[in-house]
Amino acid sequence: NILNSVMMTSLIDLKRALVGEIGMSESLDLLGVSLYNGYLPSMWARKAPKTEKPLGSWMLHYQHRQRQFDAWMADGEPIVMWLAGLHIPESYLAALVQVTCRARNWSLDKSVMYTNVSVFTEASEIESPMAYGT
Repeated sequence: NILNSVMMTSLIDLKRALVGEIGMSESLDLLGVSLYNGYLPSMWARKAPKTEKPLGSWMLHYQHRQRQFDAWMADGEPIVMWLAGLHIPESYLAALVQVTCRARNWSLDKSVMYTNVSVFTEASEIESPMAYGT
């Protein structure tokens, strides 16, 4: 993940610059100022989904997204998907429709996606995935 790499290398470089191992560049200075003031650093924001969140809220959101992606990679498609954690959730939803149409031999241009509101409030309440997202 590009964002993870940018965050890690920039924080390592900032730490090295603060102890004098490397020179403090303008970008590292801006990173330090942003972190100190609780703002999302611009070098990270360029690689992340657009947000208006302050740094603390953004980090919680980022960690939640990362856990979802890590679980997805380790365990396969999740039973419950946190759509707000996706960069472009519309793409995921379109892919669900396409996969379902392909599996059921339906015409894609005649398919419609709709949502039913459930009574579930926790992912742990869902025991198994829905068949074809239906």
